Amino acid sequence: MANDLLKGKRGIIFGALDENSIAWKTAERVHEEGGTFVLTNAPIAMRMGKIKELAEKTGSEIIPADATSEEDLNELVTKATEVLGGKLDFVLHSIGMSVNVRKGRHYTDENYDFTTKGWDVSALSFHKVLQTLYKNDAMNEWGSIVALTYMAAQRTFPDYNDMADNKAYLESVARSFGYFFGKDKKVRVNTISQSPTPTTAGQGVKGFDGFISYAEKMSPLGNATAQECADYTISLFSDLTRKVTMQNLFHDGGFSNMGVSQEVMEAFSK
Repeated sequence: MANDLLKGKRGIIFGALDENSIAWKTAERVHEEGGTFVLTNAPIAMRMGKIKELAEKTGSEIIPADATSEEDLNELVTKATEVLGGKLDFVLHSIGMSVNVRKGRHYTDENYDFTTKGWDVSALSFHKVLQTLYKNDAMNEWGSIVALTYMAAQRTFPDYNDMADNKAYLESVARSFGYFFGKDKKVRVNTISQSPTPTTAGQGVKGFDGFISYAEKMSPLGNATAQECADYTISLFSDLTRKVTMQNLFHDGGFSNMGVSQEVMEAFSK
């Protein structure tokens, strides 16, 4: 399916853990389309995952970085531009984590230290990444920065917990920073609001299977897979979407515009 859409383009991909992750599939697609990149993840995630496999497969270097650390991010951006031989054209932020969810704390019973940690990792880290790129003037004109989000930022999914607030914040950062990045450096910043996807991160949410089958029955085109999300991300990294910025783009088979579907109606009219 390769069309050399990203030939000669360079970037950084955050958050590839294993072959189920959207960042992993995006990295493979970028490679197929002729792009080169540096892979990065938090040191702890790197021990858990299989990022070395992906690096070998795509001929990429790994630079560990904690996305909540300004020092790590500065080092990452400096090294990445050295390794890749110039400024960057694309960046994928695929990072999210809630300690409250992990520890089974209900939304009405948050541990605020957990909340702060999750917010820093899932949302503020995006501002930190953008600010580091901006201050280092690390992006080429018409570059593209994408973060992954979920519709719980707009609508209530009871078990999504404080991740919903984190995603709302993340999307706001994309709009606010997108203005300055566009105005000053002609760089676009967007978020992709993806269908529920069975990644390692996604499966941490309670009742996830019910979530997925409900969304499948609600969406006229069915749920978007991780692979399809990778394809969509590629289109946003390419020159074909140069004037798309500050958007939250729903990639969800139509779910976001549905009130009720025939299948869901039938399930309740028996």
